[in-house]
Amino acid sequence: MSTLAVVGAQWGDEGKGKVVDVIAAEADLVARYAGGNNAGHTLVVEGKKIVTHLVPSGCTYPGTRCLLGAGMVIDPEVFKEEIAEIRGQGLLQGDELRVSLDAHVIFPFHRELDGLREDASAAQTIGTTRRGIGPAYEAKVARRGIRVRDLLSPARLRERLEHNKRALEPEFARLGRDREIDVDALCAQAASWAAWMGPMACDASAEVLDFVAAGKRVLFEGAQGALLDVDHGTYPYVTSSSTIAGGVCTGLGIGPTLVDGVWGITKAYTTRVGAGPFPTKLEGEAGDRLRDAGGEYGATTGRPRDCGWLDLPALRLAARRNGLTGLVVTKLDVLACLPKIEICTRYADDLDPGRDGFDEAAPVYEAVGDWAGGPEWGERVSKARRPDELPAPVRRYLDRIEEATGVPITMISVGADREQTIRLSDAF
Repeated sequence: MSTLAVVGAQWGDEGKGKVVDVIAAEADLVARYAGGNNAGHTLVVEGKKIVTHLVPSGCTYPGTRCLLGAGMVIDPEVFKEEIAEIRGQGLLQGDELRVSLDAHVIFPFHRELDGLREDASAAQTIGTTRRGIGPAYEAKVARRGIRVRDLLSPARLRERLEHNKRALEPEFARLGRDREIDVDALCAQAASWAAWMGPMACDASAEVLDFVAAGKRVLFEGAQGALLDVDHGTYPYVTSSSTIAGGVCTGLGIGPTLVDGVWGITKAYTTRVGAGPFPTKLEGEAGDRLRDAGGEYGATTGRPRDCGWLDLPALRLAARRNGLTGLVVTKLDVLACLPKIEICTRYADDLDPGRDGFDEAAPVYEAVGDWAGGPEWGERVSKARRPDELPAPVRRYLDRIEEATGVPITMISVGADREQTIRLSDAF
């Protein structure tokens, strides 16, 4: 196997950054295919925390190529600041970064519009990060998006900005904001972006194909989670991009035959942030205890995440829609700290989330027997480096997940640091 896609198998925040960082040690190219700076991947290397929003998680390895694909939307100001922060920690000192010429660009008016729409939607709010992600993807589909390649062509850039000015100023007015899009100022700002982004710009598809043809190992990095996919998630409470494994092909411009395997990442429990259905959500003290134990606050926004028990019907759906060949379970150490746990094995009335959706899903729980977790268990789990070092009930819990999903567990994360990992299968 020379290529592997890593995707979120829940509603995002599954720990993809850490997992990709671990696997990237063996990769020659790490290519992200979707999303924008609404995603945050937290890496912990030798006790030092690094949070990336746009730069692929392979950035911690000198010489590893990091590629931002055409399926992404990029805020240049955020990108520039992130690069500076990472380089300030001694990373990305060479020419590792590449950006697709066809990736779309987030402008200030996208961010403003995002916030105004959320404010105006009141009870119908989606819970976006207000970073302009949705409006940028909307412009892309409406054929008035601005790509990285447009930054390098001043005449074409001006034409695209004028198009956006005509389309968006009336909406700003309807939303109560007297906002004039200053095309001259934006052209000047874009020229500064082009000056430093231009040398990174490339044909992302050709870049990936060259690495594959040379027998190199390529890791495809997802963002958010399968249940937030714009086509296959809990619509309309979804992100604006293709988060499932199929997005690798559209986001990087490659065929499906080039994806050798797909690993999905799931926490040992479930979290969600923003609006939308969440069948296993825990209210009150139980949810608060799980949130505090897991440090469940967004890496990008700081927003507290809703927490609940592991949802096997939702995980089975994600496995099916991604064609998972492996499953990575994260935050097992957090779950081990709790005195008792439950697991959702099915929904009442045999509701199928793929067929019936999640709105009426009533979880049916199964208590995990012999679970007497606590600080001692949490410490044992966090120190484990082999499956046989885990408490027997924890191993049975993992077996239950494998049995329910039909997907083998290939990796287990027992802590935030890259060394706190149990490898059960080779990535490549």
